[in-house]
Amino acid sequence: MMHATRFKHLVRNAGSFLIHAAHGVLLSAGLVALAVVAAGMLERGPLRFFDGSMAEAHAAVGSRYDFGTVQSQQAEAEQPGLSAEMERVRDYIARRYRVSSLALEPVLLAAEDSARSVGIDPLLVVAVIAVESSFNPFAESHVGAQGLMQVIPRFHMDKIGEDAGEDALFDPALNVRVGTLVIDEGLRRFGSLKAALQYYGGARNDATAAYYRRVMAMKQRLVTAAGRGQVAITAGA
Repeated sequence: MMHATRFKHLVRNAGSFLIHAAHGVLLSAGLVALAVVAAGMLERGPLRFFDGSMAEAHAAVGSRYDFGTVQSQQAEAEQPGLSAEMERVRDYIARRYRVSSLALEPVLLAAEDSARSVGIDPLLVVAVIAVESSFNPFAESHVGAQGLMQVIPRFHMDKIGEDAGEDALFDPALNVRVGTLVIDEGLRRFGSLKAALQYYGGARNDATAAYYRRVMAMKQRLVTAAGRGQVAITAGA
């Protein structure tokens, strides 16, 4: 019996030793593998935990918003800047509405480009933005009007594009382009700026033309800020 008990004890000790030995071998192998990987990384250069790789990946994929990407910064550097009068308007708006001049730049560039593409005054577009959203690109009304120029998507999908996402009009540049096209559409359909603006404001039957007068009053302030001088508001403009 004593021999059998001693034999079992020896077997148990031997098994425990083998288990610990195997564990030690695996641990050693893991450390060796880690050392090899680390050596390889060091050969490629210093370890970097945040090196802008995600920003580079985002830039490679592209986004219609392009916030902070290298490509968008380069593209902006290559684009012509604001006109001298629009720079004065930018400074006026920044003071009046307490909006960053930097944030206003792409909005006013879009206003100049879009307005000139259809042959209307860029300051008219800026005046509509001021009246509609006070330069808040994320504004949304209770009837679903969105963005800087408070465009209602369901009425203007032909201008937005059928493939655009639900949040497309929160892209400032797209919103300004679409809003400008809506003004141009009103001009072509109804023949006068007064009728076009009343159409834009959804108030064609308002005999007082309150929306038109509100936009034109804002435009008059912008014209003054731009250095053009005063313009008269005429009922048949």
